[in-house]
Amino acid sequence: MSETTVQHLYFHIPFCAQICPYCAFYKHTPGKLANAAFVEALLDEVVACSKDYEIAPKTLYFGGGTPTLLSRKHLERLLQGLHERLDLSALVEWTFEANPATYNIEKAALMCDQGVNRISLGVQSWHSETLKLLGREHSPEEAKEAFGILRNVGFDQLNVDLMFSVPNQSLEQWEVDLEQVIAMQPEHISAYNLTYEEDTDFFKQLQAGRFREDSDEDALQFRLAIDKLETAGYHHYEISNYARPGAESKHNQAYWAGRDYLGIGPSAVSTIGLKRWKNVADTADYVRQMREEGSVGKDECEVLTPDQKRMESIALQLRTAEGVSLDVVEMNGEVDRQMLIEEGMITEGGGRIVLTEKGKPLADTVALELIG
Repeated sequence: MSETTVQHLYFHIPFCAQICPYCAFYKHTPGKLANAAFVEALLDEVVACSKDYEIAPKTLYFGGGTPTLLSRKHLERLLQGLHERLDLSALVEWTFEANPATYNIEKAALMCDQGVNRISLGVQSWHSETLKLLGREHSPEEAKEAFGILRNVGFDQLNVDLMFSVPNQSLEQWEVDLEQVIAMQPEHISAYNLTYEEDTDFFKQLQAGRFREDSDEDALQFRLAIDKLETAGYHHYEISNYARPGAESKHNQAYWAGRDYLGIGPSAVSTIGLKRWKNVADTADYVRQMREEGSVGKDECEVLTPDQKRMESIALQLRTAEGVSLDVVEMNGEVDRQMLIEEGMITEGGGRIVLTEKGKPLADTVALELIG
């Protein structure tokens, strides 16, 4: 067994009721797959990883896909199985991504009772026409009801996902979306700028000229989110994330800080030290391999160089309110930081580089300049 202790685990549940046209993550409809076999494969992979690494979880994160699409029976087996296989005494955060209309009060109560203490609810918009364009199955009313269910069963750490710069979405509509979510008072809000990822229907629409990108409109909507959410008491602690004090996502903070993590499930990525690998991106094959071989094949494996690791650190940490250490930046050679300071993109202080309000919308560009 490796001497490495892994404290952060990500579980990928690839099932979706229907495929959203903007999403590039590995996902599919459940089809004829036996979900019971899939759940057992996840639990078996946890056991297999425990032979290679000491696993002492501080955070567990279930994403997808739609984890809450699992039936109550299969969800209960999965949650109880993890309690049986892992020491969860040090666990501080257990997040489940959820979509409205994929759970009821019984399923929500099960998650809460089993120790899940944070839910990230994929709302995306409070406007019916925007939801339809995004391929979302729920209505605004169903999203509000889903939020209420989570509150009623006892969840006190809720995130709501919203998306801006969606085709045909006006600045006024985005403002209404922000006001609606503020009125609901979740502890955490994620506000994502729509990106056109390859191998998605939205990307094809962009290439065909039916959709267009507008960086000026992106900046206006981004700025509006900062103004509205910070005024409402949410700390803008990462480019796309806002939280009440103490409600920041601990799992995501560990990822941005470059901590080791294990990915469980089809297509899940792991990074331990300088080693990174991705599980086979085929659910049926993943289940078969775990059942017949007791291990899962890797689609991608690489060993990062120290310089690659530093470059990643710059790109990820720069997105956060704490910024990136000057030491990490200087390890990458001579960089003309003064130019970025004079342009009002960054500030320096306390041995760290932090993006300014002007620099935040251009975080990726600034990171490239700092990487050199």
